[in-house]
Amino acid sequence: MTHSDKLATPAIRHLKTHHIPYTLFSYRYEDKGGTTLAATALGIEEHRVIKTLVMENDSGNPLIILMHGDRQVSTKHLARHLQAKSVKPCDPQKVTRLTGYVVGGISPFGVRTPMPVYMESGIALLSEIYLNAGKRGWLVKIQTADVLNALKPALVQVGI
Repeated sequence: MTHSDKLATPAIRHLKTHHIPYTLFSYRYEDKGGTTLAATALGIEEHRVIKTLVMENDSGNPLIILMHGDRQVSTKHLARHLQAKSVKPCDPQKVTRLTGYVVGGISPFGVRTPMPVYMESGIALLSEIYLNAGKRGWLVKIQTADVLNALKPALVQVGI
């Protein structure tokens, strides 16, 4: 499936409002399928499918971290970067409250609550990436430069 004006999530509306070009793709979502399923369904490298994760530091302050689909976030390294005692994933209910999205459908665009955004530095080296479009089973292909300009993420090296 490609872009259609009939499809809208807060993420898609954000991209349209800010004139950020994208192409929308869909695939059959499965619980626990993750980025491997998405990459396989679209015939792309899992490294280009970027996870949007919501975490919080030891003070309960939330943040977004963008990570390659084939890597994990080292919470220890992220905490060190943030000068926090610890960092952990937010519980799913808190994620939905903060973002307006459900786990498996989180986009960094159009979130309800503004949060600092961090991006694994290797992502910035890719010309285009695939991000969740705000609904399970939906991804947008987008130029990485547009993501960097729109989100102004802090680049970090916390992938393992």
